Amino acid sequence: MLQSFRLAIKSIWSNKVRSFLTMLGIIIGVASVIILVSLVNGYMGYMTSQFASLGTNQITVRLTNLSSRYATVDQMYEFYEQHRDVYSQMTPNITVSASVKHSGDSMDSTTVTGVSEEYIDMVDRDLEAGRFLTYSDIVSRQKVCVLGYYPAVQLFGSANKAVGDTVLINGYAYNVVGVAERQTSASEKLEDGGTDDYLFIPYSVAVKLSRTGIPNSYTFATVNTEPETTKAATTLLEDFLYTIYKNDGLYRVSAMSTMLDSLNSMIAQMSLLLGGIAGISLLVAGVGVMNIMLVSVTERTREIGIRKALGARPGVILQQFVMEAITTSVIGGLIGIGLGSGICKLVDQFVEFDVPPTLSAIVVSFSVSVFIGLVFGYMPARRAAQLNPIDALRSE
Repeated sequence: MLQSFRLAIKSIWSNKVRSFLTMLGIIIGVASVIILVSLVNGYMGYMTSQFASLGTNQITVRLTNLSSRYATVDQMYEFYEQHRDVYSQMTPNITVSASVKHSGDSMDSTTVTGVSEEYIDMVDRDLEAGRFLTYSDIVSRQKVCVLGYYPAVQLFGSANKAVGDTVLINGYAYNVVGVAERQTSASEKLEDGGTDDYLFIPYSVAVKLSRTGIPNSYTFATVNTEPETTKAATTLLEDFLYTIYKNDGLYRVSAMSTMLDSLNSMIAQMSLLLGGIAGISLLVAGVGVMNIMLVSVTERTREIGIRKALGARPGVILQQFVMEAITTSVIGGLIGIGLGSGICKLVDQFVEFDVPPTLSAIVVSFSVSVFIGLVFGYMPARRAAQLNPIDALRSE
């Protein structure tokens, strides 16, 4: 075995250019599998962390109210209080169509949302200055608000200057009690309608701003106590809402964990698909290995004849050429792993998410490359082993 390996290295080294061209397909194939799978897995990890920041055990309820069938905020809170063993937190999200002004400056794209005092903990968001809404603000319907970072900077110049001042929402003065921390990265520009362009008011005030006192549509976010009980918590909400609406088209209950599972499943399938497409190049590389090995057998026919005449068994000849094919594939695979891992680290510098080389992609692609060397190298090796020594010696 060791002698066969030495002869394989000697043969590869004596035909460096041809050997490299043979390996090229394997190098590209292995590198492609590693890069594509690592990119998809890196993106999947990034999306998972984004969902996790929203709360993977969070359930969102979207309601569409009719004049005859509607669920009030009080009804939802009554349901919540009855099932505190299932739900740990809840907040309404009531979006209000409103204009935001200060000293003649107007913010037309700012989203005005009515929320509860628990909202900031549920979305795991911090404050830049001041405080968030409190339970007393909700109960007494205080005209107070918490600004997003963008309107605070645009209207007041800074977060600290905004706290204690007032803004006009639909012509009514609201005292600014806090400013949320900036969400947009420092390298990105703050803009109208962006992730930092919003304003929070007590949900009790938002309900009052609706002409009928009942918003046409709004959402609720709830957090169930244990992620394992998400399905039961979702079913409980659906059953309750059906008793009110009698039509499941007027409400929608969706769990973040379910959405995350679906997303992970889709990305995993995409990873397999892209890995399979990249793996086709490994198959093409196998054909190249077989062709080069056939050429090598033809060129070394006389050498094979001499070795057989000196007593070499067919198994020894077979082993030599299979070892040469496997060695070519192994070297190509190792170079492909190095190239793919290097490109992953390079890509890492230009995307928002990490792209670490995926161990499973490295192991699978390298194993396939070795298997291809074995399979596609066997036929030429078998042909060499079956050569008649007399015919081989006559070969020129």
